[in-house]
Amino acid sequence: MHAFPLLVSFVSSLWFGVPQGSFWVPLTLFFLVLFQWEVVQKTLNGSQLYTYSVCNVGEREQDNWLRTTFIQRRPSASRVFVELKFIVRDCNSFDSSSLTCKETFNLFTSESDADVGTTFRKGQFKKIATIAPDEISKNELRINTDTRVVENLSRKGFYLAFQDIGACIALLSVRVYYKTCSATVKSLASFPETIAGGENQALREVNGVCVKNSISEEQPRIHCTVDGEWVVPVGQCQCKPGYEEVKDSCQECQAGFFKTEASGEKCQPCPANTQRLNSGALYCPCMEGFYRAPTDLLTGPCSGLPSAPRDLLATHSAGKLLLSWSPPQDTGGRTDITYNIECQRCEGLVCQSCGEKIHYEPANVGLTDTKVLVSDLDAHLNYTFSVEAQSGVSLFISQAPNDDNLDVTTYTVLILEKNSVQIHKLAPGTAYLFRVQALSSDDSSGGSSMEEQFETLIEGRAFVFTFRKRNPHIRQGAEDTYFSSSEQLKPLKTYVDPHTYEDPNTAVMKFATEIHPSHITKEKVIGAGEFGEVYRGNLKVPGRKESAVAIKTLKPGYTEKQRQDFLSEASIMGQFSHQNIIRLEGVVTKFKHAMIVTEYMENGALDRYLRDHDGEFTSFQLVGMLRGIAAGMKYLSDMSYVHRDLAARNILVNNTLECKVSDFGLSRVLEDDPEGTYTTSGGKIPIRWTAPEAIAYRKFTSASDVWSFGIVMWEVMAFGERPYWDMSNHEVMKAINEAFRLPAPMDCPSAVYQLMLQCWLHDRSKRPRFGDIVNLLDKLLRSPDSLKTIADFDPRVSIRLPSTSGSDGSPFRSVSEWLESIKMSQYGENFSRAGVVTMDQVLQMKNEDIKNIGVRLPGHLKRIAYSILGLKDQTSTLSVFAV
Repeated sequence: MHAFPLLVSFVSSLWFGVPQGSFWVPLTLFFLVLFQWEVVQKTLNGSQLYTYSVCNVGEREQDNWLRTTFIQRRPSASRVFVELKFIVRDCNSFDSSSLTCKETFNLFTSESDADVGTTFRKGQFKKIATIAPDEISKNELRINTDTRVVENLSRKGFYLAFQDIGACIALLSVRVYYKTCSATVKSLASFPETIAGGENQALREVNGVCVKNSISEEQPRIHCTVDGEWVVPVGQCQCKPGYEEVKDSCQECQAGFFKTEASGEKCQPCPANTQRLNSGALYCPCMEGFYRAPTDLLTGPCSGLPSAPRDLLATHSAGKLLLSWSPPQDTGGRTDITYNIECQRCEGLVCQSCGEKIHYEPANVGLTDTKVLVSDLDAHLNYTFSVEAQSGVSLFISQAPNDDNLDVTTYTVLILEKNSVQIHKLAPGTAYLFRVQALSSDDSSGGSSMEEQFETLIEGRAFVFTFRKRNPHIRQGAEDTYFSSSEQLKPLKTYVDPHTYEDPNTAVMKFATEIHPSHITKEKVIGAGEFGEVYRGNLKVPGRKESAVAIKTLKPGYTEKQRQDFLSEASIMGQFSHQNIIRLEGVVTKFKHAMIVTEYMENGALDRYLRDHDGEFTSFQLVGMLRGIAAGMKYLSDMSYVHRDLAARNILVNNTLECKVSDFGLSRVLEDDPEGTYTTSGGKIPIRWTAPEAIAYRKFTSASDVWSFGIVMWEVMAFGERPYWDMSNHEVMKAINEAFRLPAPMDCPSAVYQLMLQCWLHDRSKRPRFGDIVNLLDKLLRSPDSLKTIADFDPRVSIRLPSTSGSDGSPFRSVSEWLESIKMSQYGENFSRAGVVTMDQVLQMKNEDIKNIGVRLPGHLKRIAYSILGLKDQTSTLSVFAV
């Protein structure tokens, strides 16, 4: 990230870390002094400096202004930073008569397409911020630094102004600059230096070019954030065949290495029995005498022929011949060894092929096992059996096959009778067929039992079956079988409810890491939780890199129950480990002030973040956020855990737009019953996000979390709009019970809205599981074209209008009232400047008219346009009723 000055101004010989390429000039050249501000020479820390100062304390109410000269804006720099260095005197250093003393001043801005010279009108300035010092001392003057952002600049230049309302201030310097994303190479794509952010957008998409000797299936793109950071790369360049990535470039494979296709992989060394070619090889050919089978990959080794099978042996069993052998000594480096059997029968000196007279079990060609059972042999003949070893490369060879011969003479062997058998290495959960056959002493076969099917149990069970010994002369009928089985062990629950511990402190000690408070530094209050304030801070544990964290605190005066309830959330979070679940860093419990420390999520709560960036993300990016939330919820569901309060406000977003599930205050574990429910006995329920069965019967399941996820989907696609708008909780419950469902948000892909409706099925057993949701969202993300079909949108439903109150039949008395109702009041001055001051004029506006008055954010433009469309429909309806 680089910061480039639009204007850098200074009134001092002091230097405050001037960045390379910046320039400093006296403040007096850039300010027009109005009302009481004056140039004052001061001595600070032994140095002489000039400041703009004002100190009218104790007099009447003050309104003193200081304005810069015209600051020209680079066209693409719509977001600039204003860094102020200033001194403020402590009001306590004045006498008690200074009742009007202040310790703050205000920063304003005004845009213009031309320099207006000395003309100054307060009404043209818009307030940016109230500036307050970080430190005030009675005994010494300290320099404060504050940096503020001026956004959505669209005209050729702007002015800054400072308003004093009764403080004693010395303004040392003002630096105005913008940020850029530095020129970079990411994923083998080169991206130019780009001004951070862009006109009316938080992320600026930038196209890249693949580096030399690399290619990409799609245009590589990346996004430049308003803070000058590259995020969300799309598309990836890959080195061509014969090249590999080396320090953001593609270089030829070295001699003895190869790469067959464009990919991000490194060049691989030539495999066994291949030739080492020069650099840039796409593959390595086989050495002489070695081959690749047609199904072999070019990336694999080359193989030789297998040697002959070894140790060929024949044994007789129940009138059959069992041939067995050992694998070849040398397989040629292959695993696809098969065997073919050839047979010749000889009577005297005459030998001929056995033909089809004899039977092989399982076959006589393509055998993978090293044995075969031969039957239907004639007695007292000589047989010669040849066993040939083959592999996938044997088809390339014309030489004599590698085989082993064995001469045998047929005869008869008897086996003894048994009354039981123990069978090993059976696959669990598999059905097997068994048949028992009796043999007599004269080698005649007795009757056999009917085939009996037995099924092995799943792992964790065992069984034994026994065939009872019966009268050896009775050979017909099935034998009796007996089974014994051990009860299946139930799997242990992966999540443990901390509320089941008699001493809650035990759960905290078991599932959370204790942190010493000296390792934690609080920086700034970022919110308030149920039990106390939440801070942004740093965690520096010895031996670990310092990291930003969020710190939840317990407010003073707590009861022991409040402390246990506070720490129970840590006991819950400490059991989870998933990239889409907020990560617990640890807790502070052994000191007076208890704390919970989690990872810090820079962009805060998802609902507020989306509202602040309305219309700035594509459907693809929004679905990507939803996929992360669904993955986190699948993880919780797989752990038999119900969240109960899934909502966009409880999803946190980091600076790479990764979403993580948080806030486990209402969560409970699933019970062991088949329905997997948890019954509460009271307590608040977030009606707009809760499934009807959970509202009616207090039954919470993963299926009720799926309903809530559907509401979160709607919030995300509607950029943080409130579900069911301004309907009361009673109206929401009544509408849901009457089968009303939220309509599709503006520009919502049809496939996404259909998934919402599936999540909102009244029968919870028919709702998709989180695993199904993750799979579907993955499919949508792999096929972006599936997001192009947009669901029907009805502005009359999606934008709720208040009851008619205007005398002319219009639902609003004024333009400002209408803009406030659709949360677009910031454009009131735009409408006023354009002369649109009545609702009749609003109803005549078209999309181009809205753009021309300065509404450029896509989401805001659509909201205003659809509201006007809804107003037209409502006005037409009112006119019909009036007639």
